[in-house]
This record gives sequence, structure tokens and C-alpha cells, in this order.
Amino acid sequence: MPETTNLNKTQNEELRLPCGKCLGETRHKILQSVDVEGEDPGWDYYYATSYQIVQCQGCDTLSFRKCHSNSEDMDFDEDKGEGYCIEKVDLYPSRVAGRHKLRQGHFLPAIVSRIYDETHSALCNKQPILAGVGIRALIETVCNEKTASGGNLEQKIDNLVVKGVLTQNGAETLHSMRILGNVAAHEVKPHSERTLSLAMDVVEHLLTDVYILPAATEKLPKRNTTGTH
Repeated sequence: MPETTNLNKTQNEELRLPCGKCLGETRHKILQSVDVEGEDPGWDYYYATSYQIVQCQGCDTLSFRKCHSNSEDMDFDEDKGEGYCIEKVDLYPSRVAGRHKLRQGHFLPAIVSRIYDETHSALCNKQPILAGVGIRALIETVCNEKTASGGNLEQKIDNLVVKGVLTQNGAETLHSMRILGNVAAHEVKPHSERTLSLAMDVVEHLLTDVYILPAATEKLPKRNTTGTH
């Protein structure tokens, strides 16, 4: 069968997808679609790709969804007693349910902001090794930006306590994130999406406490210390 293209085959169908603005998964309607199917009889190979413009039914945000499957990637449904093609779904812009960027990320120093953006992107693109390395890099960049002393990252984190940037409990938490990043970087082992999401939550709290809250507080009225009201 030669390759065929169908326009709007799935138009107006609804899907459950993570939204870049809403928290969690929401209903998305397919506004436009292009479906491409084909096969190679000589290799007994079949493929199908659907390109879709989708719109969140909660906030009206538009995005793009690509869904691909082929006869080489199969799984078996024990309930139905039959095999099926595994679908690979890509969303643009990339995102995961509930994973928003820091609201006031513009308060971050430029180098910290860049690494944060790339780590967030790796997490949303489901690149667990790169996300783990990025989390470690974020911690090390904060240490360097705060001129923490030490011959390695472990010592630099401890020095942040001495400098008053972190509490001792905060440092112990960062040591756990450091170890997680070491496993990703040196052993090239991916962590689960849940583990990385929790680690990113911790690092975002660090960035908020170290950079965002102090910067935001500078814009608030100051206490009058002259004794007058």
C-alpha cells in the first residue's frame, strides 16, 4: 500500500493531555489533523503518524501533538488477547502535567536561569539522564554564584551553611540531590519521572529561597526604624 494522507480524519475528537497553563491534564479538542499511513510489504512494515493542532478546553491554549506508531513497536493486551502498536506521543511546546516554570524566574541570575530553563526542558521532554545532570548542575551553579568555597560540590554545599545561605537541613536535602545527579552523570542511569519531579521541586524551593524571595522583598515597604509612624 502506498503512503496515503487524510485531512481532518480525527478533527473534533477530544483527548486528555497536559496543558502548559492549566494545572494537570485537561480536555483538548483536535482542531485540525493530517494523518499519514503507509507500509512496506517487502519488510512487512506498517506505520501511521497523526499531526494535530489541539486546543485546551479550559484555557483555549493552542499547541501541537504528534502521534506515531509502527509495526516494529508492539505490545500485547492480555485482556483482549491481541497485540497492538505502541503509540509515541510528542507535544509542542513540551510539557508534563503540573510542571510549570517558576513564576518569577526573571529574578534568577542569568547563568542560573539558563541552566534552570534547560533542566526544565529536559524534564518536560522526558530526558531523565539530562534532567538528573541538570539538577546537579543547578546546585553547583548556585554554589559558584554564591562563591561557596570547597574542593568539591559536597564541601561547597556545606559552606553555604557557613555563609548563612542554607540551613543545615537544607544542606542535607541538597546532598541527596547531589547524589542523584552524580548517578545520572557518572553512572549514566536514568531516575524515574516521579523522583526527578520531586528533586526539581526541591531545587525550585532552593532557587526561590536564595534568589526570588530576597529580590521580591526588596520591592516591599521597609520598616521605619526612626521611631515615627
